[in-house]
Amino acid sequence: MLERIRIVLIGTSHPGNIGGVARAMHNMGLADLALVAPRCEVITQDSISRASGADHLLHQATVHPTLEDAVADCTLAVGASARSRTLPWPIISPRELAERLPSECQPQNARVALVFGREDSGLTNAELQRCHAHVHIPTNADFSSLNLAAAVQVIAYECRMAWLSQEDTASTAQEEGDDALATHVELERYFEHLERALIAIEFHDPAQPRQLMARLRRLYLRARPEKMEMNILRGILSATEKAADQRQP
Repeated sequence: MLERIRIVLIGTSHPGNIGGVARAMHNMGLADLALVAPRCEVITQDSISRASGADHLLHQATVHPTLEDAVADCTLAVGASARSRTLPWPIISPRELAERLPSECQPQNARVALVFGREDSGLTNAELQRCHAHVHIPTNADFSSLNLAAAVQVIAYECRMAWLSQEDTASTAQEEGDDALATHVELERYFEHLERALIAIEFHDPAQPRQLMARLRRLYLRARPEKMEMNILRGILSATEKAADQRQP
C-alpha cells in the first residue's frame, strides 16, 4: 500500500524543506516524491543534510511543470488545506484519509497523491479543485501553522498506521489459516485412529465399551482442536501403536 502513495510538493521555496520531507517520508516507509515547479534547487547541501540519510529520495524525485502532470496517473488526489475555502469541498482528517487508503490502493492501477502547497501560501483554490478531497490537520486554532515537513510527517504517520493495521489483519488471517479448526472429517478419522490405538494397548474393549468412545468424543468436540493439534494427536497415536507392536512377543 505504501508504495502506491505519492507525496506531491508544489512550489517549494527552500531546499531544506524538501530534505525534511524526504526524511519524514523515509521514516514512514514512503518513497514516491514528486515536485511541481520547485522555486529552489532540489539537490543542495542543505537538502541533503536535512534529509538525514534519506537523500536517495531527493535523487529519485520527479520534477513536473504542473500539478496535472504530477498526478496524471493517480486515481485519488488529496490536497492538504489549512483554511476553509469559499467553495465547500469534502474535508477529511488525516486519520479518515488513512482509513480510506486500503480500499483506495486495492485496484492494480491505483495510486494516491497527497498534495502539499507552498510554504508561504499553501495550495491555490484552482489546485485544490483538482483534488478529490481536502485533508485538514486539526491543529491548535491559535497557532495552526505547520512547517512543510511536519505536515507531511503527520499525514505520513497516519498512512503508516493504516498500513500496519492492514498487515496485522493479513497476519491474523494467515495465522487463522494455519491454526484453523479441524474439520468434521478430520475429527472422525482421529476418533477411528484413537479407538484402534486404545484397542491395541488393551485400554478399550469394544465388547464392553462403557461409553468410553462417546465420552472421549464429547471431550475432544468440546475442546474444538485445531488442525495442527489434530496432527500432533494423530502422531502420538501412531507412536503408541508402534510401541504396542514392539512389546508383543
